[in-house]
Amino acid sequence: MKALTGLVVAMALVPCAAGAQNTVPAANGPITFTPLQHATVQVEWNGKVIQVDPAQGDASKAKPGDLILVTDIHGDHLNPEMLAKVRKSGAPVVMPEAVRAQAGDKIPAPVEVLANGQKKDVAGVSVEAVPMYNLTRGPAAGQLFHTKGRGNGYILTLGGKRVYFAGDTECTPEMKALKNIDVAFIPMNLPYTMPPSEAADCVKAFKPAVVYPYHFQGQNPEEFKQALQGSGVDVRLLTWYPPAPAGRGN
Repeated sequence: MKALTGLVVAMALVPCAAGAQNTVPAANGPITFTPLQHATVQVEWNGKVIQVDPAQGDASKAKPGDLILVTDIHGDHLNPEMLAKVRKSGAPVVMPEAVRAQAGDKIPAPVEVLANGQKKDVAGVSVEAVPMYNLTRGPAAGQLFHTKGRGNGYILTLGGKRVYFAGDTECTPEMKALKNIDVAFIPMNLPYTMPPSEAADCVKAFKPAVVYPYHFQGQNPEEFKQALQGSGVDVRLLTWYPPAPAGRGN
């Protein structure tokens, strides 16, 4: 499990209030995104609530999910206790096989296991699993933090919009080859994924209309935004972490 302690860098630069919502227009009503913390995102559209990686943040501020998505086995993505708190009774949970193996009976049915490249309608939502993995970064020589095929990024189609949650990944060939992405959530924390500059270069390759940096603890999302100036991509910064305690420094 990745260590997620420590102070958050430059959070004062992020303009939206904690828990702020943002919306993207779509058929049958706007898509609303609420950051809960780190990689935990609440998505609302057309009366549906989708919880992505419900692992961190205040579960009491989340709405019961009609659909749950889990990307990976690490504790900042997989938290069966929090998942249970934000899951509507009978709501399906989409996950890769590695998550099912690790969680076991801590996440009861209904469960939908998707492998990289698989696509399925779940709870009335089109869900496509895409690869998320490291190319070079790992805990030791010859090892990777995230191996190919273990975890899933996801593309959801909501009201004609394609919304991409990258999960824990570097700038893979599969990400650079994505097409027609309307909204993308891109990670940028070291040493586990990639720095803001590398994430920005990857975004330039597949050109989503809107991009939200997330999963960036310890990094400065303003660097990502500045690197995409003039690209035509709408970069939106939200608050993903609580403020540092008073008296703890900057």
